[in-house]
Amino acid sequence: MDTAPVPTEKPKDKNQLLFEEFLNYLSVEKGLAQNTLDAYRRDLAHYDAFLKSEKVSDWDKVSRTHILKYLNAESKRGLESSSIARGLVSVKLFHRFLTKERYVKADITSVLESPKLWKKLPHFLTAQEMDGLLKMPDLKTPVGIRDQALLECLYATGMRVSEITEISVDHVYLDNKFIKCRGKGDKERLVPLGGVAVTACQTYLSQVRPKMKPKTDHFFLGRNGGGLTRQFVWQMIKKYARLAGITKTITPHTFRHSFATHLLERGADLRVVQELLGHSDISTTQIYTHVSGNRLKSVHAKFHPRG
Repeated sequence: MDTAPVPTEKPKDKNQLLFEEFLNYLSVEKGLAQNTLDAYRRDLAHYDAFLKSEKVSDWDKVSRTHILKYLNAESKRGLESSSIARGLVSVKLFHRFLTKERYVKADITSVLESPKLWKKLPHFLTAQEMDGLLKMPDLKTPVGIRDQALLECLYATGMRVSEITEISVDHVYLDNKFIKCRGKGDKERLVPLGGVAVTACQTYLSQVRPKMKPKTDHFFLGRNGGGLTRQFVWQMIKKYARLAGITKTITPHTFRHSFATHLLERGADLRVVQELLGHSDISTTQIYTHVSGNRLKSVHAKFHPRG
């Protein structure tokens, strides 16, 4: 009786074996998480495919020009700037590994940095667009009252959607007009609430939340009494943006971008905005100064006689 041949895996080429050696090194020596290793593996697979398309088969023949062309190709592929930056980190770590293990003589990536021009300016709404969107919830319904309170909070605080969906009742201090927020790295910060947001939250808290039969201590609840998901908030925002006639691409993060941009346009100190956003590094906040600068240029060009 004939037996079917046992399928065999396609043998890995030398680059794949080298990548696996590198990833094993990162796992053992650096203790990187599996998700991070998987991301590096994907980055290196794209890098390998690009070099093969350039007919480069020897790591000693890879130049800085090749790497810059690769990063440019990744940008044209439509990747976000954060993904391209991570791709560069993957490539730099790999070339450092090749040098350390003496597969190549020199690390050609040692002087490469992410050009500042790769940072995409954040999308934001104008004050008029934001005002129109915030008027969209139907305040004759419990859901509309809740939605308005949530939207007002997002705009008043600049919180991330993951932060606002996790806010508990005990961390909302309406009498004192602030919220205690837990952000990235489990760091807590206090964010002020403006009068409009406080009023919207008071209405929601007194008239709507108790009727939702809370099953959790989350401040914002769904119809079933549980907390809201980030995806739900995203869909809610898209709905109200559509009702307001806004055609821009909009996400919960658009509220955060708008919050920071509008503060800086009205003269807020950059360090204060950094604190409000919960940025550990002010360079992350500085991107909003570019947005405000572009706004000033457009206003100048539009209204100056010689613009």
